[in-house]
Order: sequence, then C-alpha cells, then structure tokens
Amino acid sequence: MNRKYFLSSLIPASLMLQSFKSYASVDTLKEQKKNKIPDYLIPGDTIGITCPAGYITAKEIEASVIRMKSWGFNVLIGNTVDKRDFTFGGTDEERLTDLQQMLDNPNIKAIMCARGGYGAIRILDQLNFSKFKSSPKWLIGFSDITILHSHINTKYHVATIHSKMCNSFPSDWALAEPIQIETINSIEQALKGDKMKYSTPYNIDNRTGVATGELVGGNLRCIENLAGSKSEIDTDGKILFLEDTGEYLYSIDRMFYNLKRSGKLNKLKGLIVGGFKIKTDSSNDGFSNTLEQIVLNKVAGLDFPVCFDFPVGHQKANFALKCGVKHRLEVWESGTKLEEV
Repeated sequence: MNRKYFLSSLIPASLMLQSFKSYASVDTLKEQKKNKIPDYLIPGDTIGITCPAGYITAKEIEASVIRMKSWGFNVLIGNTVDKRDFTFGGTDEERLTDLQQMLDNPNIKAIMCARGGYGAIRILDQLNFSKFKSSPKWLIGFSDITILHSHINTKYHVATIHSKMCNSFPSDWALAEPIQIETINSIEQALKGDKMKYSTPYNIDNRTGVATGELVGGNLRCIENLAGSKSEIDTDGKILFLEDTGEYLYSIDRMFYNLKRSGKLNKLKGLIVGGFKIKTDSSNDGFSNTLEQIVLNKVAGLDFPVCFDFPVGHQKANFALKCGVKHRLEVWESGTKLEEV
C-alpha cells in the first residue's frame, strides 16, 4: 500500500469524526436548553399574588382570589398588595423581597402578578433565581411582566404563562361578558395542564403557512427595551407573538425596525400580531402606514406565516398563552389556528 496515500486518506475521516463530535455537542447543548415545564397545579396547591410592577389594593384583588379558590387552589397574598410608592406596588426593595420570597417558597406552585404598569425592570437584576431554576414554578402575567417572561425564558429556559392578571377579573361574574369569562377560565386551563388551542377568523392581510416552534413574546415596547441586554428575547426558531397599547403608529414602526435590524425576525418560524391599541391624534404627524403595512414591510422577503387580530393583548380578548412551550401555528384562508403540541 502507498503509505503517503493511506495517511492522506485518513485526514478526511478524522475531520469527519471531529465534525460529528461538534454536531453532537451542538445537539446536546440544544437538548440541554430545552425549556423546563413547571409542574401543573392540582387542587390544594398554592398561588401567590405579588406586585412586581404597579400597585393594587386588597379590595381590587378580591374577585381574583375568590375565583382562584373556586378552582381548588389556595391563595397567598403577598406583602406588596396594598403597598404603594408612587405608581409602584411598594418600594423597589419591598417588591424585590416579596417576589424573591415567592420564587424561593417551595409551597407556592405559581406566582400571579397582580397587575402590570411599570417596575419589573427596576428589580430584575437583584432577583436570585437559583432555587427557581432547580424547582421551577409558573409565573403569570402580561404587559410589563413581559420583562420577566423574556428573562426567565432566555436565561433559565423555563416556561411561563402570558395572561390576564388580578386587575382583569370581573367583580360580578353574573354581569361579565362571555369573552371575559372565557379568558379568565383559560388561565385555569393553562395552570391545570390543558393543551391550549385557539382559532381566529381570517384577516385579509394574513400571510398563510404552517409553523411549529416554541411560543415567545409579549409587549412590544418591553421587548424593545430589553434589546442588547442579557434578558433580550430569543426568537430563533420560535413563534413570536406581539401586542401593545397606547403607542403611535410611527412608534410601532420604529419598534418593528428594531426587531428587523437586530435580527429578531430573521429566523422566526411564525409571527402572531395581537391587539394594538393605537394612539390617534395630531402627534401622528401624518404617518399614513397601517399596522398591517408596518408589519408586512418588515417581514418582506422572510418566509414564515403571519396572522393579525389574534386574541392577546390589552383588551378583553386576552387569552392565556404558554411561553416557552411548543406550538403549531396554521394560517389559512379559512382562519388561523394556534395549538399546543
């Protein structure tokens, strides 16, 4: 045998083995980063209520406490309920201490944020998630709580629930609209482990297609504010849902440009556009693009389904969504379906 030829023939095999090991290690890493799903709740489990952002009174959470108890759960009211510091549910230290105690308390199986507003970012870097990582629990909320959803999903790969909070529970269920009842009941279903499944009518601006991936997202302004930080949202291979309120169209345009320029749209599997309550006054300064035009312009040339008018956001039709959990999105001319898989 020609020794020179024999040795040279081994080089590709060696390189192939190295490549195989590299791919194997990448696959192993991806598997390690697979999101943890907290234990679903059973009757007798405890839900803690805390205010990491805006303030709320004990009177204002009564309806939510009664309803969650009717689901068979115990409720522990945190020390920040009835506290107020400016618009916050207590001082930064008080809100930090209250949420930290609930993260660490093994008897609490889910944490319901009482309301949104602003404030979670002020305590985020002081929170210690070491016990939470080893024994994850459901964190529930939306709006400003997007800060916590993104941080927990990106840093610790734990699933959370994006949904209404205590301030959205109707005080009189006999007078509540069907959509209010349905959305609140979706929180119970999510906490008890039901497979979430939603369908919406067709929107002429939808872009059809099918996608499967982990569901991530929340409030667009909060997601923009996290850009470049250790808590920024990870959208690669994911289905992204977005909502916002009280923003001008030009501001929404700017935020979508942020998503585009930062590469957050490049590797998406699908995009879900929920409720957007848009400010309309002279400050719009003649900005003429619609929400749909803004979105479709930013995703032009990218191949994934897009749906509009999904029932999530600052509105009555705001259903519970499991962030970090695998879903299948189908957008057809017959309508849109989003189903947990």
